[in-house]
Amino acid sequence: MRELICISCPQGCRLTAEISGDSWLITGNRCPRGEAYAKQELTDPRRVVTAVMPTDDPAHPFIAVRTDAPCPKAMIPGLLNKLYRTVVKTPVKNGDFVIKNIDNSEISVIVTENI
Repeated sequence: MRELICISCPQGCRLTAEISGDSWLITGNRCPRGEAYAKQELTDPRRVVTAVMPTDDPAHPFIAVRTDAPCPKAMIPGLLNKLYRTVVKTPVKNGDFVIKNIDNSEISVIVTENI
């Protein structure tokens, strides 16, 4: 049995998940999103990654970036390593792609500010 707190909406339901045969039995959710969140978290946890990357602009040595979709947790250390070693060429604006389709995952990294 696993206990989780749902982050799909502001209610923060306390979920209980138990394995039942080949699937999970989820209780405690007040909406369908809670069940979907728990199943995703238990089988393939993903996170949106936020970070800062170095730039080629001495006046703005770093820029904030994020992934455009949640990525598998196992992928995060390698992604961060790649981000910290890549220099962003300026000028860039909010929403510009820095890295597209990382490792053929269909997940990209975008900047979240203008320089």
